Amino acid sequence: MPRRPFTIAIAAAATVALSASAVAAQEVVKIGMSFSMTGAGFAAAGRQASAGARLYMQHHGNTVAGKRVEIILRDDGGVADNARRLVQEMIVNDKVQIIAGGITPTALAYGQLVTQAKIATVVMISGASVTTTASPYFVRTSFILAQSSWIMGEWAAKNGSKRVVTLVNEWAPGTEAETAFKQRFTELGGQIVESIRIPLANPDFAPFLQRIRDINPDTAFIYFPGTQAGIFAKQFAERGLANSGIKIIGPGDLTDDDELNNMGDQMLGMVTAHDYSAAHDSVLNKKYVEDFKKANNFRPNFVSVGGYDGMHLIYEALKKTQGKTDGDGLVAAMKGMRWESPRGIMSIDPETRDIVQPIYIRKVEKINGELWNTEFAKFDDVKDPLKVKK
Repeated sequence: MPRRPFTIAIAAAATVALSASAVAAQEVVKIGMSFSMTGAGFAAAGRQASAGARLYMQHHGNTVAGKRVEIILRDDGGVADNARRLVQEMIVNDKVQIIAGGITPTALAYGQLVTQAKIATVVMISGASVTTTASPYFVRTSFILAQSSWIMGEWAAKNGSKRVVTLVNEWAPGTEAETAFKQRFTELGGQIVESIRIPLANPDFAPFLQRIRDINPDTAFIYFPGTQAGIFAKQFAERGLANSGIKIIGPGDLTDDDELNNMGDQMLGMVTAHDYSAAHDSVLNKKYVEDFKKANNFRPNFVSVGGYDGMHLIYEALKKTQGKTDGDGLVAAMKGMRWESPRGIMSIDPETRDIVQPIYIRKVEKINGELWNTEFAKFDDVKDPLKVKK
């Protein structure tokens, strides 16, 4: 081949290769996850949410709207500054087009960042009502503590509770759980005898559980992150609360599916309100639990479905936008979406970008030698009561 045509041929081949490379790059949708995967605090939450997200991809494939979906997972350790830095690095260096949000403090830390970058962010773990107000690009598929706490307040008032002590962790999810429970319980004639708050980090429940026993209310409403269930169960037993005659109720973190079997038979009969139980009786959930346990060797909990449904929301939004990933377009596509989840029928409130979902009243029972949260009452299409206009 003469020199000139040979040079032209090489240049043409290089141009084709570069074009193919550019097309390939455009064909990938990168989802950046900043979750707490290590540390004593919230590692279980990151483990559950990421496992749920990956199971969705196992069920539905890794392509949608003609594009390949890629997850980039970073461990923020549950530290706000780490999360902000990691999200910025994923946006700038990894060129992620979508962010998956973690626990409350970390999600709040990068609200302004994703707003400036105009990146759709699906909140898969945080349970604080305030979270979605941090950015117009936040859309939630996790849960809201105020939802289950409000329903728990209603159920308690209608089922014999008159005098209640509340005990919650001192952080946004805890104080919001307390506020929602108190509001609904007192509206229906109940009395709050005392409200107790404990530190989030390294909590010692013992003196506060003793305080509850000394006050001797008919009921105690208790909230703490599910990751602290083991500490609570041990100190609950030591203080003899199980045999005190005081009813213990709360949102579902109190009897977290992931921790329940390790908490012991003292939890039998404990009543909680929540959006998900691994014992939920539906065809979809039975397959979800079976496949989840097979893939991970542990039981799914309410955090896991936040990851699973978060991926569903992303996939369906991408179908609507025909694969376009601009934040405004994706968020608009997500608003108002409704589907069946392993937890039941859920939707995204188009006004608040928050989850609307069923809340179940559950009781701990032993089935085939294992402890389960069995559902016995249901409240459909529950919105965030702290955001509902009066």
